[in-house]
Amino acid sequence: MTLDIEAYRKQSERWPTSGRHILAQFDADSVIVYQAFRREIAEHAVRHGRFGGDFSFDRMSWIKPNFLWMMYRSGWGTKADQEVTLAIRLPRSAFEQLLREAVHSTFASDVYSDERCWRAAVASSSVRLQWDPDHDPRGRPLARRALQLGLRGDALRLFATEWVTEIQDISAFVAEQRNHRDDVEGAPLLTPCERVFPISDSVAAKRLQLD
Repeated sequence: MTLDIEAYRKQSERWPTSGRHILAQFDADSVIVYQAFRREIAEHAVRHGRFGGDFSFDRMSWIKPNFLWMMYRSGWGTKADQEVTLAIRLPRSAFEQLLREAVHSTFASDVYSDERCWRAAVASSSVRLQWDPDHDPRGRPLARRALQLGLRGDALRLFATEWVTEIQDISAFVAEQRNHRDDVEGAPLLTPCERVFPISDSVAAKRLQLD
C-alpha cells in the first residue's frame, strides 16, 4: 500500500472548518481506515493480511477514516496498547455498507422517532456511529466533527477476515511526523491526503447527520 501524502497546512485550507464530514483517503474502489494496536496484534494482521491471533472478536473494535482523529486518540502512537498504527484498505462498497448499517451510539431525536426505536435499532445493528470533535495535530479540539465506526458481531467478522484487502504498518511514518506536529508553520507536517467522502443517497446522508 502506498498512501497519498500531502502537507497538512495545504490540506487544512480546503477542509470544512465545522460540521459533520467524513474525511478520508479514497478512490473509486477503496477507502483507507485506521486502527492502533499493541505490537502482537498488529504484527499478526500485517503478516496474514487479516486479523486474528490475540485480536478480540468479542468486543467492539473502532475504525477511523480520519488520520488525525486516529492520532489524537492514540497520542500519535504513544498510548499503551496503541503503539502500532495500521492503515487498512477496504472496498468502498464495504465501507458504504457499514455507513448504511450504522446506528448512533447515543439517541438522536432528529433521526429516531423515540428512544424505544433507537434502542431497538442499537440491539439489531452490529455497527455503531459516533461523531466526536475533530482535533488539530497538537490535540486542540475543532468545530468540525470526526466520524468513527464501532464494529461488533457480523460486521466485525466481515471487516477483520473478509473485507480487508491490504494492511500496512505506518508507525514509522507516524513517529516521523510526530516530531513536526507542534511546528506546522516550519518543517512541513505531512498527513495522508484526505477529502470529504461523498454520500449520494440523501436519505442516508440525513440519517448520518452529515452537513
